[in-house]
Amino acid sequence: MGDDAAVVRARPICVTSVDAMVEGVHFRLSEDWVTAGQVGRRSLAAALSDLAAMGAEAGEAYLVVGLPAGFGEERGLELLRGAMSLAAQTGTAIVGGDVVSAPALMVCVTVVGWAESADELVGRDGAIPGDLVGVTGSLGGAGAGLAVLEGRVPAAPGREAVLARFREPTPRLAEGRALAAAGVHALIDVSDGIATDARHLGRASGVQLRVDLGALPLGEGVSEVCAELDMPAWKLAADGGEDYELCFCVAPSERVHVEEAVNGARGEAGGAGVTWIGRVVEGPPGVVLLDERGQDLRIEGFEHLL
Repeated sequence: MGDDAAVVRARPICVTSVDAMVEGVHFRLSEDWVTAGQVGRRSLAAALSDLAAMGAEAGEAYLVVGLPAGFGEERGLELLRGAMSLAAQTGTAIVGGDVVSAPALMVCVTVVGWAESADELVGRDGAIPGDLVGVTGSLGGAGAGLAVLEGRVPAAPGREAVLARFREPTPRLAEGRALAAAGVHALIDVSDGIATDARHLGRASGVQLRVDLGALPLGEGVSEVCAELDMPAWKLAADGGEDYELCFCVAPSERVHVEEAVNGARGEAGGAGVTWIGRVVEGPPGVVLLDERGQDLRIEGFEHLL
């Protein structure tokens, strides 16, 4: 940073995504909700998750920050430090951007990823009937954290895990590259809940994903929050947003290979793990969400509105 423009020595294939977060829509800035540093981290994480969903390797990031009156230099620097901390963890170089005045805090992030060949990347449109549907990590944590922050359930002891999931998400970049290398047919990040993102996979591929809601992997503390909200344990995993896990479709013959690849993706830290949640079939494109009785439930998914 410091020159008028960034200069990048390019690799053969460039992958680019843009993501924005706005105060009052994606977060509320306060010590009780998220700090300026956490806003910086969340904004970069959301954008990098799009690269993970393609199986790309992170490269550069450009941040446009809109600061409201009275925000202050120190909090502005705190926001940047939050983004730079995640950048260091993921091998991302923040190489430029802009700072402007705005009526509310806004962070717009452009990320650029790289691959040696287009064949290394995976889109949403390759799922075929017979594929298994899998997901990395656990789901529902960010939705449960949002419920705590909104006061729908009390901020009781033991809620640290769900609050951290909302405040400091981690993009699954290593897992995305491992999944792509393992030969998955279709891939997407779970930013809007399985109900929405599995539907995107099905429609893009022209197939139907049948997802067993009872098989969804629940994050720590999610079941307890759902119980207090008087909803099924899988509810926040299905329609809570911003977990930033990866959902994918792959041939059954590659099941063990995929599990080994993902579990080894993060080295000594251990992988995010894989849970198998359904199967791809012929039928009207989209998703069918099956409860414990095998009934199809209509779930709309997450909207970025507070």
